[in-house]
Amino acid sequence: MLEPEARDARPGELPSPYLLFLGDTVEPGYAKTAFGLRDWARERCVGEATLPGATVTTGLDRLTPAEAHARGARSMVIGVANRGGIIPESWTASLVEALEAGLDIVAGMHSRLADIPALQALANRLGRRLIDIRTPPTIIPTGTGARRSGKRVLTVGTDCALGKKYTALVLARGLQSRGIDAQFRASGQTGIMIAGEGIPIDAVVSDFLAGAAEMLSPAAAPDHVDVIEGQGSLFHPSYAGVSLGLLHGSQPDLFVVCHDPTRAGILGYPGRPLPSIEEVIAATIELGRVTNPRIRCAGISLNTSGLTDDQAQAELDATEARTGLPTADPMRGGPALERLLDACAQ
Repeated sequence: MLEPEARDARPGELPSPYLLFLGDTVEPGYAKTAFGLRDWARERCVGEATLPGATVTTGLDRLTPAEAHARGARSMVIGVANRGGIIPESWTASLVEALEAGLDIVAGMHSRLADIPALQALANRLGRRLIDIRTPPTIIPTGTGARRSGKRVLTVGTDCALGKKYTALVLARGLQSRGIDAQFRASGQTGIMIAGEGIPIDAVVSDFLAGAAEMLSPAAAPDHVDVIEGQGSLFHPSYAGVSLGLLHGSQPDLFVVCHDPTRAGILGYPGRPLPSIEEVIAATIELGRVTNPRIRCAGISLNTSGLTDDQAQAELDATEARTGLPTADPMRGGPALERLLDACAQ
């Protein structure tokens, strides 16, 4: 019998279609992997699976692993990105069920699938794969801070899980539609699954964060634009280090601040308020000047999914008037998005 194929894989080679596993998640912000795949790789998703107590849903058909396999699914993707990226013991039975139903398992967690003895043994016996996406390159140089050719746009945020990836994807595709040589650069597990390539920045040893960001967005033609998926927030009590390393290494010429106007505090940290958009702009410019003295804010991206159309428009108008910067909800599109694209194309 071969040793278990518990390995890392190129995301472009992931076995699809997928069954999206939501576990027992009750916070939509922690299910961003599932939502990202539903929204940006819908053709690769056959349904979702949950545990009792889960209140979050993607709206896809609720299926057992056996039902998903019968519909053509080849893997179950853990669609959760919880605090710490852990795989709770309470999920093990469902992951075992997926392997027994004929599915491989794909995860973007900090916890590695192969480190769970029950899964490793069963994958070995059944010839199934355990695939971990959150694995950085084995050799990463330290950052140099040297200026490189090409143009870069980075999405930054007032918090985690509020639209940095979606904004970067929309901006990259919007610039491409204008005939601009633009590319989405994925820095997190979901973005990597969507794009088929990238570097999971939050899995990199801290000394090499800036170097990894330089690898993620290398020197390019002068008219090429890399739109880089941001991570965390410079004001986040746990993840600010990742945000800072990505900022220094990506050396953005422009950045777009992402914000959810309905969120009162930092996700998962009761009592800790969000920074203002203005505070994020000021901090990003101050810290970003370490590697790019010409850094500036191109505009604001608001996640207005929790607002009515009228409320959303009022919020967009008020934010643009207050900041003097183009402000859009990329998922709503329209003239506001075109103005934001104009700013990013300059």
